[in-house]
Amino acid sequence: MDPVNYHFLSAPLWIIEALHIITLTLHFIAMNFLVGGIVIILFGKFTNRWENPVVVKFVKLFPAAMAATISFGVAPLLFVQLVYGQQVYSASIVSGWFWLWIVPAAIVGYYFLYAASFTKSSGKPGRKGLFLSLALLMLVYISYIYSSVFSLAEQPDLYAKLYAKAQDGLILNPNVGSTVVRWLHMMLGAVTVGGFFVGLLGRDNERAYDVGKTFFKHGMIAASFLGFAYMMTFGDYIKPFMRSPGIWWLTVAVIVSFGSLHLFSKKKFLLSGGALFVGLLGMVVTRHEVRLLRLADTFTPDSLPVYPQWAPLIIFLVSFAVAVAVIWYMVKLFMREK
Repeated sequence: MDPVNYHFLSAPLWIIEALHIITLTLHFIAMNFLVGGIVIILFGKFTNRWENPVVVKFVKLFPAAMAATISFGVAPLLFVQLVYGQQVYSASIVSGWFWLWIVPAAIVGYYFLYAASFTKSSGKPGRKGLFLSLALLMLVYISYIYSSVFSLAEQPDLYAKLYAKAQDGLILNPNVGSTVVRWLHMMLGAVTVGGFFVGLLGRDNERAYDVGKTFFKHGMIAASFLGFAYMMTFGDYIKPFMRSPGIWWLTVAVIVSFGSLHLFSKKKFLLSGGALFVGLLGMVVTRHEVRLLRLADTFTPDSLPVYPQWAPLIIFLVSFAVAVAVIWYMVKLFMREK
């Protein structure tokens, strides 16, 4: 009796990749709002920080942003597992204990966000900063582990050697330099997008708008430098990357992102937000192209057979559309509040 073969795609590859890119972009938007927002609230130069109405609004929104980050993060994780399951599973086994601690860290961080939102500014405002700092610490841990594991998943020869050396699940990606640069690029991107949202919600509060604009501008500049530094870590893959669609997606993403900053300075928030979304989408596609290049010698998604299972896909699409519509409606209601 032949063993069951799970190495197949349950939908055409282009549908899976498109859904992965779209859902991952939405996940990054929610995550950037959360992580970037916390960083700016903690380190931005606000007058009467905990009494500032924009700060109060953000602190109350953080638990919902955490829920959105997790909800939008499940789908891209499942889609990437569907195509690159062997690579991601192998890398996560090498770093097994660090990977498993992501769930407790997320739960603890969630509680700290609620604790900050329930703490009254008139009581002990210092507690808000403490709770947000602890929540940020949990998010920093989660983000770094994800960067470490997913970058390791793009190096089959390396994780095979690491697993042959030790099977205790206590090994992180030893290429610390490239991993840290990749992670910092992502974190600075979060600060950039967080700056946009601070300025958007504080558009009628001149101080909050200035703080958001400052983080938006400096975050984008710093993220651009880190992105270039990360590209320099590609080694032998740099030439194939320069000939791939990834370089065009990256170019468009950079141009559109800086265009978003210009529109933001003109307070054209709708156009700025749209451009920022396109820029973030371009970055996600670029990341996808890099993964394809790194794995090209050992694995190509086109090699997987396709046995469509349309019913689960339709259920997901309907549920996803309803979820996006509900969240959009909730955001519109929130934005209308005075």
